[in-house]
Amino acid sequence: MLRSGRSRIAQEQCCTAATEDLFCSKGINQATANKTCKLYLFTGNYMDRRIAKSCCDCCMLGIGARREAPNCDLGISVSKRCQQVAKDCCSGAEVHNLPSQGSPTCQQGEECINTQGSFRCQRQASCGTGYELTDSNLCKDIDECLTGTHNCGSEFRCENKPGSFTCLPRSQCEEGYLQDAVGNCIDVDECKASQPVCDGHGCVNLLGTFRCECQPGFIFNSINKICEDINECRHYPGQLCAHKCENTPGSYHCRCNTGFTLASDGRNCNDLNECENNPCSQECANVYGSYQCYCRTGYQLSDRDGATCDDVDECALSAGGKVCSYWCSNTVGSFQCSCPATGYTLAPNGRTCQDIDECATGSHTCRAKETCFNVQGGFRCLSFDCPPNFRRIADNRCELLPCRQQGHECRSLPLRISFYNLTFPTNLPVPADVFRMGPSNSIPEDAIHLAIVGGNEEGYFSAQRQGYGGVITLQRTLTQPRDFLLSVEMRLMRFGTVSLYLAKIAVFVTHGQPVPPMRLP
Repeated sequence: MLRSGRSRIAQEQCCTAATEDLFCSKGINQATANKTCKLYLFTGNYMDRRIAKSCCDCCMLGIGARREAPNCDLGISVSKRCQQVAKDCCSGAEVHNLPSQGSPTCQQGEECINTQGSFRCQRQASCGTGYELTDSNLCKDIDECLTGTHNCGSEFRCENKPGSFTCLPRSQCEEGYLQDAVGNCIDVDECKASQPVCDGHGCVNLLGTFRCECQPGFIFNSINKICEDINECRHYPGQLCAHKCENTPGSYHCRCNTGFTLASDGRNCNDLNECENNPCSQECANVYGSYQCYCRTGYQLSDRDGATCDDVDECALSAGGKVCSYWCSNTVGSFQCSCPATGYTLAPNGRTCQDIDECATGSHTCRAKETCFNVQGGFRCLSFDCPPNFRRIADNRCELLPCRQQGHECRSLPLRISFYNLTFPTNLPVPADVFRMGPSNSIPEDAIHLAIVGGNEEGYFSAQRQGYGGVITLQRTLTQPRDFLLSVEMRLMRFGTVSLYLAKIAVFVTHGQPVPPMRLP
């Protein structure tokens, strides 16, 4: 084995010298041919090109000394090799082994041998131990194992290698052991290997193997010999986190559902007060795990996002009846009711129209001889004169004068004519008693007969006896405003004497509330 080592060293030194000679020759050729020594002009690795450039520079020194010093003295201190190259270039001598133009070319370390009509290149140095020179002038590895020139013992087997051989024991060691040169099995300390076997975890060497001391959250897999992550979320379902468990290498992390935030203990979830971030356009109420948006009166929650409050057009609502009795104007978040310009004022509730009593406020336009009678939304100017043979005894009453002639015509006249005014709204439920009439004083023996003798041609009203007097009743529904002037006679029979009384009743039927104009679609 020692002999083989010396042969290998000698061979390596021989090859190194031959390589240096080859690239030095290239540098000399470059200097003599082109007179320039730039590094990029040479090929090979960096060291080979430096050798070629150094020899080129030394040759350029010799060429320069040829003109200045006849004895080729450089006058500077250089290496022996550089001196030899410069001297050869100065004297113009043929550099050894440098092929001249038109001459056969052999590689560095080869000798040109002339043959009949040709030449051949022959290595100057031997191939070295473990190699043999072939007819093609190449060094071929000697297979000592095949030729039997090895020195391996009977307990070893021979394995050929380039230029040498190796003796290997016939019995191999198990995994986890390394066999030495004499065949002994030595334990391999895997924990000291260049590549970590436990990937950051602790390592314990064992005979023929090793064991990883895993960090918390990992478990050692004795088959694969690695530390595997423990999925705590799968091993302890529902025990680690209040909501969601997310496994991480060597540990786990708790997460909360939407509407919650992780508590300081990292496991429980606290309700998140979303209202602190003002997600609603108006009112926000926090609920467990969520929130609810609300709107103020006059607004409604939008279906688009559930957070925006849109104005409610109360005037367009059909449910719950009209919000205003006459006219409704929508405003942002509310509405405004209004009444006709005359005859009404807005009631304290802000929705209905309240009649103005022009007669009481003095805002009527009746003349001095007329009487003002208030109706819903307006007024009437009324006046009456007593007919002939009657005199006025009150604002609304005429009395028959004594008959100077005892003729039948005078005796058929009523003793008294009374004027009454009444008003009621349209669509009044029927039947409805609207007027009562009777003597100012009565006795059980009285007999009374009541009859409508004028103004009821369409039969809307009827008269009938009731108690000690009579009553005028509305029999048919009135849907539109109308005026009536009813003449009602009452005949009183007392102690054999018949007395006639006449009532003039002015009836004004009006709308209960002002009728709004038609809304455009």
